[in-house]
Amino acid sequence: MSYLPCVEIEPPQPAETSVIWLHGLGASGHDFEPVVPELARKSTRFVFPHAPQIPVTVNGGMVMPAWYDIISLGGGGPIDEDGIRRSAARIDALIEREIERGIPAERIVVAGFSQGGAVAYEVALRHPARLAGLMALSTYFATADSIQCSDANQALPIFIAHGTFDPMEHAVCLEEIQDIAAFLHSVLD
Repeated sequence: MSYLPCVEIEPPQPAETSVIWLHGLGASGHDFEPVVPELARKSTRFVFPHAPQIPVTVNGGMVMPAWYDIISLGGGGPIDEDGIRRSAARIDALIEREIERGIPAERIVVAGFSQGGAVAYEVALRHPARLAGLMALSTYFATADSIQCSDANQALPIFIAHGTFDPMEHAVCLEEIQDIAAFLHSVLD
């Protein structure tokens, strides 16, 4: 099986839990690598996949790392649901790989920032096995009207964070990282 290339950070102790964390448009799996030490997870493997390089319509068709095409900005425009689902399938494969490596599905958190968050919603809420949680950071629920939610994740713990200035440049701040650490503690410990 061919997996997305990923940055993987192994914990100091044998991995018992995993966080699969998707970056935003035009970024890479290295984006959230620096926050791992702040999260103080002694037995959590962090997996940061790199999105494939695809043309993005709103950027004049420029090829860049993207989970799916952005056709228009602002609400109400067309959404590349097929692209979201293609990326979701590739993240499903990473979840299955974590399970094969000995991490039960209920000990895996799926996280996403910005465009990666839209894919994370799709992955976590429709995944057939119970997951530990979902983190949706500075994002939107692109497939809210069409997702086929699984029964297994009807009561999935979800951490949602969206900053005051997110309509402009967005990022995570120290307070948000502390809240992420607390969420991971609550669902993985």
